[in-house]
Amino acid sequence: MITISQRVHIPDQEIEWQFIRSSGAGGQNVNKVSTCAQLIFDIQASSLPDFYKEKLLQKRDHRITQSGKIIIKCQESRSQEANRDTALAQFIALVQSVNVVQKKRIATKATRASQQRRVDGKKQRGATKSMRGKVSI
Repeated sequence: MITISQRVHIPDQEIEWQFIRSSGAGGQNVNKVSTCAQLIFDIQASSLPDFYKEKLLQKRDHRITQSGKIIIKCQESRSQEANRDTALAQFIALVQSVNVVQKKRIATKATRASQQRRVDGKKQRGATKSMRGKVSI
């Protein structure tokens, strides 16, 4: 059982694991051992609450496919178990991120003094550049 929050849990059977050979450096270990862990989770077929399903499907993340599956591939470590744990942690963080509500941005207005400082700086810069012209005799 994977715990997302106090009320939301995901059974282990809903997560599919595939282990494939990692790419990159690693010598003979790369050619022999399937250390890369790939986590596959079908959002629509899961037991997640509808709120989580809707928010996950709306989320623009490269790990969520058009068909509504979360695919997380991890090959950071040479250990299959470490890669599995890392992929699971990324999955939990992704699902938990749906529950975080973004703070609404309040538009602010620049103060008159800050506007004046900006204009003064521009005038000073322009004067410096105008002095760089050709010297006429």
